[in-house]
Amino acid sequence: MVTVRVPATTANMGPGFDTIGMALDMFNLIQMEETGGGLDIHLEGEGVESISRNEGNIVYQVAANLFQRCGYRPKGLSIRLTGRIPVARGLGSSAAAVVGGLVAANVLAGEPYSNDELLNMACGFEGHPDNVAPALLGGIVVTAQLGEGLAYRQVVPPEKLKVVVAIPRFSLPTKAAREVLPASIPVQDAVFNISRTGLLVLALLEQDLELLGQVMDDRLHQPYRCRLIPGMEEVFTAAREAGALACALSGAGPTLVAFTDCSGKDGIREAMAEAFRKNKVDCTVEELSPSTVGAEIIS
Repeated sequence: MVTVRVPATTANMGPGFDTIGMALDMFNLIQMEETGGGLDIHLEGEGVESISRNEGNIVYQVAANLFQRCGYRPKGLSIRLTGRIPVARGLGSSAAAVVGGLVAANVLAGEPYSNDELLNMACGFEGHPDNVAPALLGGIVVTAQLGEGLAYRQVVPPEKLKVVVAIPRFSLPTKAAREVLPASIPVQDAVFNISRTGLLVLALLEQDLELLGQVMDDRLHQPYRCRLIPGMEEVFTAAREAGALACALSGAGPTLVAFTDCSGKDGIREAMAEAFRKNKVDCTVEELSPSTVGAEIIS
């Protein structure tokens, strides 16, 4: 049996829409084993009510695709999924499933594919690399699609960086969050994001948390998705007033994240939860750290 541990991820980090993501220390486990026949899928933890237990399961689908590519033919397959990452909340649950399924299947098949090849396969399933890249590789990953290939660089997260995540108790499918985005944007909004994304990457490379807090604004996706998340702006304001360096929508949402330098975390957690409560949104709030380790074979 192969056991793979995969981290949650927060994508975009404000202005880096579809290009920047960071792994977080919240993990799912994917266990996969060849059997004498049939398909058996066992689920525990987050998402048990909504995740498929048949051939429609995304972990099985990515594994079957990899097996077909390399000509490996298991007689049967047993898959056990233990989920801690909330489903459809903007923390990369689908990316973790895709990456975990590919890594586990690659081991069963004798590891015919490199990490770069697995990353390109994962992007083919997810459609964009901002979640799958950090889920596979760990840390912060900056990506760009170049023709049919993918260019990327890893960045070590600032040592003092912590992330407070406020997770509403309602799901927001990525498809719905993308449907509210406009087909085109004003040039000034593009320039706004380009300038801040460049400085965001520099702030991360230089571990400059003060600069990080100044450049995490966005005009490409957050203003449009705000209407889908009651109280989003109030939560951001409350977190900043409580000492957060910056705030952002995590992926497509509805989870909101506040970045901090380790000081005043309890106050930030309470402020975010209270702001959501005032908007009649139940949520859980956790403090996470960046994970420098991506998908990891632990047995």
